[in-house]
Amino acid sequence: MGLLCSKHQHSTKPDAENAQATGIERRIERETIAEKHIQKLLLLGAGESGKSTIFKQIKLLFQMGFDDAELNSYTPVIHANVYQTIKLLIDGSKELAQNETDSSKYSLSPDNKEIGDKLSEIGGRLDYPQLTKELSEEIEKIWNDPAIQETHARSSELQLPDCANYFMEHLDRLSDVNYIPTKEDVLYARVRTTGVVEIQFSPVGENKKSGEVYRLFDVGGQRNERRKWIHLFEGVTAVIFCAAISDYDQMLYEDENKNRMVETKELFEWVLKQRCFERTSIMLFLNKFDIFEKKVQKVPLSTCEWFKDYQPVSSGQQEIEHTYEFVKKKFEELYYQCTAPDRVDRVFKIYRTTALDQKLVKKTFKLLDETLRRRNLVEAGLL
Repeated sequence: MGLLCSKHQHSTKPDAENAQATGIERRIERETIAEKHIQKLLLLGAGESGKSTIFKQIKLLFQMGFDDAELNSYTPVIHANVYQTIKLLIDGSKELAQNETDSSKYSLSPDNKEIGDKLSEIGGRLDYPQLTKELSEEIEKIWNDPAIQETHARSSELQLPDCANYFMEHLDRLSDVNYIPTKEDVLYARVRTTGVVEIQFSPVGENKKSGEVYRLFDVGGQRNERRKWIHLFEGVTAVIFCAAISDYDQMLYEDENKNRMVETKELFEWVLKQRCFERTSIMLFLNKFDIFEKKVQKVPLSTCEWFKDYQPVSSGQQEIEHTYEFVKKKFEELYYQCTAPDRVDRVFKIYRTTALDQKLVKKTFKLLDETLRRRNLVEAGLL
């Protein structure tokens, strides 16, 4: 009996192993087939272009959004943004007071100087304290100081993050002991992307036959992060290039002698000339239009070297549209200058975007999805 049992055990072991191996092979085959149907999107752009906000919007719009743990993880980030903002303004006011002829208007009131020094010291730390009611009241007091408001009016010279106004207006809520960040707070939260992050989604919902499934890769936009881009360049369906059009009067965080828009122009030109993108669709997001439309009414577009030939033609909304069309045309001309005649069949689309506007981002990705699906049908000979 023992011998019979022994023979039986030996005969079934290879069968079990073969079945397991076959199961693994089938699973790999299924996954390989599924992978072939996933379109790869690469999100590129210079630092501060709004790429990460677009990425967060995709998570909110086409996935399950942020759970409580993820929302709570943004609390220290948001508090850090508050401390960093007020430090930039305090230090900026000191610098302007030293260098400007009318120095008095950039000097903190005597009552606020001690608080200003304290908050500047906190903002320079590596670890920030939790934002308490007492600290938020002090920050609000400094924020409302006339010298800080005068300094804020020159924010384009200070590397001030776009979230500054938003968080300063919500200090009371942000400092509540039971504070949990809202979705809007998370969208405004600023943390520099390092490395590569990815997300899989479908603009018409998961597993819908009418839409494609996309895998979107976001990489850091600062110069020191761009070396990480190269290994992602193969097999890309489309490049989504974010250009912050409101940055035409600002300098780089990494190089305060280089205009951000000129850097964006050069980076877009470099992307267009990559051989691996010869037939890759290029989707250009002219982002931060909400900031742009306010800024162009105060700061001439010709401030930027690339736009020095711009001539105003009107005022108000008509002038805003004219400036936008001028910027759009500049990018179009650059695209065709950098596109060889044999590459003209690749898809090129321009979208006006505001990364914080959820409805607009949703509409933009629906249009992008339709464009890429149509291209797939053309390439398959079905259109």
